[in-house]
Amino acid sequence: MNENKVIVELKDVKKKYFYPQGELEVLKGINLKVYKKDKIAIVGPSGVGKTTLLNIIGTLDYPTSGEIYYFGKKLNYSDEETLLKLRKKNIGFIFQLHYLIPEFTVLENIILPGLISQWKKEECFKRAYELLEKLNLSEKKYYKPFRLSGGERQKVAIARALFLNPTLLLADEPTGNLDQESAKEVMDIFLRINEELNITIIMVTHNWELAKKMDKIFLLKGGFLVKLEDT
Repeated sequence: MNENKVIVELKDVKKKYFYPQGELEVLKGINLKVYKKDKIAIVGPSGVGKTTLLNIIGTLDYPTSGEIYYFGKKLNYSDEETLLKLRKKNIGFIFQLHYLIPEFTVLENIILPGLISQWKKEECFKRAYELLEKLNLSEKKYYKPFRLSGGERQKVAIARALFLNPTLLLADEPTGNLDQESAKEVMDIFLRINEELNITIIMVTHNWELAKKMDKIFLLKGGFLVKLEDT
């Protein structure tokens, strides 16, 4: 299922939060290798640290201790410029809430990463039209988000996350606010992205039916990752 190329590796990653009343260790020693084209689900009850783990993998948060490697190179958390380049070039994020800009059209929301990355406008529009076509959103390109269904909004968020052609897609409860039919449609998109674009996916989900569509399922429990099964 993988191509034997390790995209990201976590070695004994721990995360503590410090409060006046004491410290809370959420992650107690996470070890994980993620290979190219993997489809990984991380499951577990609320509050065990699934989002924290995803944010650490995506360099949006830092571990208290442990090491993380991308493409065999250890991350240096004091080098924010390199971390920013890594995020822009290699990592796409999708959240439970779509975080679309309400004043922008679908098209404008999708091209935003390209404009921030100083692409030429023609390149931005060309890429956006490709993604609109791929996700069956072409007819909605001039709609504002309030005119879209929940599933359509999440599809726009997926298109935006794919804009810079990331190596790794991190999804935090991407179907959590969707009805069953919309959730299935969004899940099918993830499977297609993985197959057609060779994008590695790590998804946090409460939905066991969705988790079973992934290649590997890990349970986060007691601060550790336990591999449940290959599907």
